[in-house]
Amino acid sequence: MAQTMKIMAAVDLSDYSATIVRYSVWLTMKLDAELVLVNVINQRDLDMVQRTMTGYEAFSFPNYLTEQVQYRETKMKEIIEAVYPDMVNCSYLVQTGIPYRELLTAIENEKPSMVVVGTKGRSNLADVVVGSTARKLYRRSPIPLLTIPAGFNELP
Repeated sequence: MAQTMKIMAAVDLSDYSATIVRYSVWLTMKLDAELVLVNVINQRDLDMVQRTMTGYEAFSFPNYLTEQVQYRETKMKEIIEAVYPDMVNCSYLVQTGIPYRELLTAIENEKPSMVVVGTKGRSNLADVVVGSTARKLYRRSPIPLLTIPAGFNELP
């Protein structure tokens, strides 16, 4: 029995995410594969929220985290709907932690055949040519890594 190919796309919900998803969907359809969209809530950001909101009795960090996970899943679904409304063979994963480490963990757990990432993400200042998460994945990914450059809008 032939094993179904699985493609994992790292989606940070930046302006570049739609391009990554569009290319990933195209590739998924061409290869008759499954698609997993993965988003990572950066631990650095969570730590900052937790420190900032310390002392505010009305603030619940567990509720905040649950809301963030739900929001990010919804945003990924909206991107898929905008790119290809009939996409049914897609799953969504939201992780918390250090982005490149969580993506490596997702690779280990999901066992995709390849990963699609953008070369530019949320930060417009640091790592201008290649994003820091993509750069770290280049060196550590145990599977093929397909990069989509910022500004890429064409499909073959």
